[in-house]
Amino acid sequence: MRTTDGHGFGGMAAAMRLAPLALVATATMFFPCDGRAWGNAADRLIVNKAVDTLPPEMRPFFEANRSFLAQHVTDPADSLAKNPAELRNHILFLDRYGRFPFDKLPRSYKAAAAKFGKSKLDANGVLPWQIGVYSEKLTDAMKAAKWDEAKLDAALLAYYVAEAHDPFNTTENSDGRLSSQPGVNERFSTNLAERFSSFLPVRPNDASFINDPTDHAFDACLNAHAWLEQILLADRRARAGLPAYTDEYYDRFYNQAAAILIRQLSDASTDAGSYWLTSWNNAGRPALPQN
Repeated sequence: MRTTDGHGFGGMAAAMRLAPLALVATATMFFPCDGRAWGNAADRLIVNKAVDTLPPEMRPFFEANRSFLAQHVTDPADSLAKNPAELRNHILFLDRYGRFPFDKLPRSYKAAAAKFGKSKLDANGVLPWQIGVYSEKLTDAMKAAKWDEAKLDAALLAYYVAEAHDPFNTTENSDGRLSSQPGVNERFSTNLAERFSSFLPVRPNDASFINDPTDHAFDACLNAHAWLEQILLADRRARAGLPAYTDEYYDRFYNQAAAILIRQLSDASTDAGSYWLTSWNNAGRPALPQN
């Protein structure tokens, strides 16, 4: 059964359809980063590993569409250049809501909008609710046996789930400038993953049912946020005594931060598969096509 309605992301979906033009005009004023989190290689690694987490009843459909999923998992990132307002769907700046565990922010979209206003929510990001929206979209597509829609929704859902596991999507210090470490987000989330892709043993767990997709997405953001200070410290230590971000810097950074990177990529893969399984279960566990 579905358990997402309690978080009221139906209002979130309606707000997305309206897409206020004013938000496009002011997006760069509110968002300090370019919104690019995991690089393309990491996104594709996550979606490929997510397929491996699925049960036998689901595996053939997703196996047959591996290439499609890998091709389209980066669609939301590609759309940022054309639509700056899309950035709100990639982030949740938790530290704009007080201190950990950020209880001031309701997990119900309707309650959060009533408390802070939609403009503030858009400025600080709506990532967990976006995940809730796409979880519902995938459920609806599977229930209606619209398989072309389902595989695209699965790719987009996996992308947003991956975003929730990038620590730098959860903080207003998203590009490191507030801690005088500009570009640390790219060094950790993109460069480190691409440089050491052969040395990242990403091992997700089997997919499991998620009781509340929106609530789970909030938990993923909180868990990611908790790693920020360790990553920032590793970045400072790796750069110490070096004139630039050299190969030596990245070797040092890998030694100090790789365990966090591997964990976040693995958890993102587990969760992506779990969201797919949850949508399939909520759709009534329909027989999936073989291609």
